Amino acid sequence: MGHSEKCTNLTTYYNTATATCEPCKFKPGHDVNPNCGHADDGGRQEVEHSKCEANFFNDGSRALCVACTSCLPGSKVIRTCNATTDTECEEPRGLTTQVPVKIPANQHTNIIPERTYLPTTFSQIPAASSSVVIWAVPLTILICITLSLISAYIIYMKRNKGRRPVLHFSKRSSLAKEGFAPLSATASSNDLLSPDILSAPLQTVLNNLDVLEELVILLDPESQLLKNSKHLASQCSFPSTWITYTYSMKDSKSPLKAVLERVTSSHPDWTVGHLAKLLSQMERNDAIAVLAQLQPTDSPV
Repeated sequence: MGHSEKCTNLTTYYNTATATCEPCKFKPGHDVNPNCGHADDGGRQEVEHSKCEANFFNDGSRALCVACTSCLPGSKVIRTCNATTDTECEEPRGLTTQVPVKIPANQHTNIIPERTYLPTTFSQIPAASSSVVIWAVPLTILICITLSLISAYIIYMKRNKGRRPVLHFSKRSSLAKEGFAPLSATASSNDLLSPDILSAPLQTVLNNLDVLEELVILLDPESQLLKNSKHLASQCSFPSTWITYTYSMKDSKSPLKAVLERVTSSHPDWTVGHLAKLLSQMERNDAIAVLAQLQPTDSPV
């Protein structure tokens, strides 16, 4: 909750000298506390900033700390996340497909034995050595082709290992229908949702219990590969302390529902289109597809 009734934006405070809401100062490694800790009468209710929690950072370009990036499986962590800097990851490099094949010195046909000064012809090479020479070239080619195929398969498996898995849930039959698959990350919410749904009030999502339940199933679980309700709350500029507290109460109330209720209370003018845009930035087009189930009759009167 904020300390000001005049400034609904928690990243601003009421300046009694100018009688206006002015933005709080950003501080690297810190969250801006609600209304910079100031009340409308100019009194201070708490300090202006609080340190980022573990696994969150703020480089000083924003009011609130955001969650640190998690490197994909198989990638190398160049720099770990701290209070002011995000994680830096290095993508795994492909394996070389060229492997040298060594042939024993006594099998080379162009090596003249020690102390032999006469030119050596093919007819002078023993039969066993000739047989080795004949098979050496095709065997080398076969080994190179085999190693190339193995290397290509390893690279393919590593690339597919970092992709988001297809999610299936048994609670809702609509998610398990034949042919259902996550939408590509390049799909636009404008292509998935009709104008009526995009312009509907955000309260519409809370009113439709079936859609809300499917969104909770998709977004509340914590995952290293998929962004969830915690990231959505960060996108809405909610304090990290509030986000942590909300997830600690997860057993009694859905974090996603708490986020939507707070947004509709603080920003009653928000529409389903605002939520769809945030979900698109989180690359959660599977959740946007669920929003397509909303009906115009769900909108509050």
